[in-house]
Formats: sequence, structure tokens, C-alpha cells
Amino acid sequence: MPMTIEKAIRTAIEFETRVWDVYRDATKKAFDQTGRRIFGLLADEEQDHVEYLHSKVEELDRTGAVTAKGLHTAIPAKQAIDAGISKLETRMSDEDRGDELQMLTKALDIEVETSEFYERMVSELPPEGRPLFARFVEIENGHVAIVQAEIDYLNKTGYWFDFREFDFEGG
Repeated sequence: MPMTIEKAIRTAIEFETRVWDVYRDATKKAFDQTGRRIFGLLADEEQDHVEYLHSKVEELDRTGAVTAKGLHTAIPAKQAIDAGISKLETRMSDEDRGDELQMLTKALDIEVETSEFYERMVSELPPEGRPLFARFVEIENGHVAIVQAEIDYLNKTGYWFDFREFDFEGG
């Protein structure tokens, strides 16, 4: 039996809540201020997604349909992230960032899983449900890119890079 739009939204809420839990926990455990800030920004973004999806359940109940309007992100698009990475200065650190790396790896796993869910919904749902989930694919791909970039950067230098390297206006 194919998934309904309502079931897809409710499943998306479960995914987004799981991701939010990972970032919220990581915010509390992050070693330094930059890590806490980055995890906090991602946690806030995931909380916004949960609230947005709840509003879509209400919209579906009220009108019998959903729109993809009003879903924004503070995370730059993947292309902006890739461009920002090339501008980073190499910084050295003697501090161990293993805990942050472990938290980022956990976050990456769940972001990839969430992104794959949204991609499936775009291909499996009836046409009227696809735009909502297509927008989530774009956003989640940005999340995957930023978390992967953080992992790559930590593996390279032992330092977090700062989101200020990117232009948030393009998100």
C-alpha cells in the first residue's frame, strides 16, 4: 500500500525529531563554543522543521491539501558550502576533537537517512505531495553537506570551521 501524504508528513516529523534530538544532545556535549553554536543552529533548524510539519498536518486536516510554502533554512545551499570550504584558512590545533567528530558522524548518519526518506517520498507520493518533500530534499542535502564538511575539516585540521565563512542569504 502506497504511503499517504498524511503518513509521510507524520513519518517526517519522526525523522526530524530524531535529528533534533541528536543536535540538541550534541549542543550540550560540544567541546567548544563554535561546536555548541553550530550544533545549536542545526538543532534550531530541525525544531523549525518539526513545527512546520505539524502545521502541514493541520493544513491537510483543514483544507485536504498541503503546500510547500514557507519552509526556509539558515543553512546555505550545498554549492555555497562547497565554495566556502575552498576559502577556509588552515588552522592547527593540539586539542582532541574526537567527541565532536563522533557527534558529527552520528548526525551525518541520521541526516543521510532523513534525506533518503524525503527522496523516496518525492518519487513515491502522488504529485500533489511531491513539492513539500522536494523542498526538504534540498534542505537536507544542505545539512548533509555541512555536517560532512565539518567532519572533513575536523579530520584535516582538528578545528571547526565557522558558519560565518558562508553567505546565509542564499539559503
